[in-house]
Amino acid sequence: MKRIASFTLIVICLATPSFADQLVRATWYGNELRGHRTASGETFNPGGMTAAHKSPFGTCLVIGNPKTGRKVAVRVNDRGPFTPGVMLDLSSGAAEAIGMRSTQSVTMSRC
Repeated sequence: MKRIASFTLIVICLATPSFADQLVRATWYGNELRGHRTASGETFNPGGMTAAHKSPFGTCLVIGNPKTGRKVAVRVNDRGPFTPGVMLDLSSGAAEAIGMRSTQSVTMSRC
């Protein structure tokens, strides 16, 4: 019985969003905020591999573009997005790395 309970717990943990890819709506921002402070206190660098998300600062996320198959690891250093229906704001450098040109659905998981 303990084996079944342990197996069930493992399956549930692997199926939760923190361990599995989530499909989320994302946008990107760039030069218009160059040099401004992010919510974490860092100076925003549009070419960096960073993102705005509700995760704790420093969280590493793997973002994938289903259209191109490309993925990039980003670090959360800002809060947002503040647009209804959008879950993630990427720096323009991260968006360019995965071939994202406009607001679209991307995969997101923890590193």
